[in-house]
Amino acid sequence: MKIGFSGVYPALSLRRWVVFNALLLIVSPTWAREDATATTGPVIPSFGPVYQVSEEAFNLQEGRHYKVSKDVAMTADDPARRNPHIESAARFLNMQVRTGTKPDQLEMAMIVHGGASRDLLTDAQYRSRFGVANPNTGLLDELAAAGVRVYLCGQTAAHRGLSADMLNPAVTMALSAMTAHVQLQSEGFTLIPF
Repeated sequence: MKIGFSGVYPALSLRRWVVFNALLLIVSPTWAREDATATTGPVIPSFGPVYQVSEEAFNLQEGRHYKVSKDVAMTADDPARRNPHIESAARFLNMQVRTGTKPDQLEMAMIVHGGASRDLLTDAQYRSRFGVANPNTGLLDELAAAGVRVYLCGQTAAHRGLSADMLNPAVTMALSAMTAHVQLQSEGFTLIPF
């Protein structure tokens, strides 16, 4: 038996392997994206656009209660843009509820530290630093309305000279991001680290 490309496909040259895989892409169904338009809602109405995916996709189990925490340390390069890592919390909630998980079956917390701390500032504080209103304010307000708890690392806040009166009202100060993670994990929260 002749072994071809990488020993994976017998008697298949690299050229044939490339052609074979290109054909698979052309003729295979788009099972992951049935609808190529991402839309927002229902939990976070204005943020967190998601795509419709096949009902057979691996998903959360029906009827269970989930506690989820999200770590957010990075921010957008451009201060006039929303933090995509904060918006992914909205995406998680929207996609789960669209596929049948009831909103009261989801508890979510977000632990913010490092550079992302700027995204929790009030509009006035943000404008004084960056010349524009905080693009994350509406997103934080809708997350809070949906019951998402937002914790800011107190060590980051102290290091960056941030006090509670400079922050969006949805934010709770934690001793540290590490402390918040340990406490939430002891309460049964599953960490989404990205």
